[in-house]
Amino acid sequence: MTNYIMEMRPHFQMNHFSSTLTNDENDGSTPAKITSQGGRGIQSETQSGGQDDAHFHARRVLILFAHPRFEKSRVNRALLSALPVSDAITLHDLYELYPDYNIDVEAEKQLLLTHDILIWHHPFYMYSAPAILKQWMDLVLEYGWAHGEGGDFLKDKTAFNVITTGGTREAYRSDGFNRFTIREFLCTFEQTARLCKMTYLPPFAVQGTYRLTDGELSGFATDYAFLLQQLSAGPDIYEEMEKFDFLNDWIAAGQRTPTP
Repeated sequence: MTNYIMEMRPHFQMNHFSSTLTNDENDGSTPAKITSQGGRGIQSETQSGGQDDAHFHARRVLILFAHPRFEKSRVNRALLSALPVSDAITLHDLYELYPDYNIDVEAEKQLLLTHDILIWHHPFYMYSAPAILKQWMDLVLEYGWAHGEGGDFLKDKTAFNVITTGGTREAYRSDGFNRFTIREFLCTFEQTARLCKMTYLPPFAVQGTYRLTDGELSGFATDYAFLLQQLSAGPDIYEEMEKFDFLNDWIAAGQRTPTP
C-alpha cells in the first residue's frame, strides 16, 4: 500500500491500518497526519499543535493538487515533501481522490468553506492545468454558490496558482518561444477568482524544471514552505505581494527578514 509515499517521504513511518505517516525528524514539532485512500494518498492535515486560539488564528490553506503523473515528477515531489508541518495547511490530491473524475461537489464545497486560502497547484500542461482541475472548477464553483446572485460563499478568500514548467521564465515573454507571459496564460484562473469575489495573488512558479540542480530545487522547495507559513499568518502582506509578477520575486526581494 502506498509504496509511492514511502519513496517520497523516506523518513516517515506508516501505520498500515490508519494510513498515518509520522515524521520522525520534525525536531519536536507537531507530527504530520496524512490521510490516504490508496495509491498516492497525500491529503494531509496535522494534529493540534497546542497553540492558544484566543491569541492566534492562522488562516487555513487548502492546496488543491492536480498532477496525473505525480510519481514521475521530481520537482513536485520535492515541493510537497518540504511542506510545513501545520494544522493550517491541507493538501488535497484530486487525482488520488477522484481517479474516475467523479467529483463529490458537496464535499469539495465544505472543504472550501473551512479554508481561507485556495492554491491551485499543478504542472503547466499545454499552457493550462490538467483536465481534472478544469472539471473541479466547472462543477464546484457553481452559479448561486461561488458567483452570481447569492454566490458569496467564497467572498474575501484568497486564491493563486503554484505551477511547474519545463520552459524557463525567458521562454514565457512576448518575444520568447511561447509568445505570452505566465500571467497572461493564467488569466482564466485570475478571472475565475475575481468572479468568485476572491483576492487573486501572483503565481509561485518553478520554471526550467529539466535543468534544475538538486540545490536549486531544494531552494524552490524551501521558498514554497516559507511562502505558506507567511500566507497563513494573515492578509496584511497581500497588497505588497500583488506588486510582483511572481511570488518568487516577492520572496527574493528580501521577505525572509524576520517580522518584528
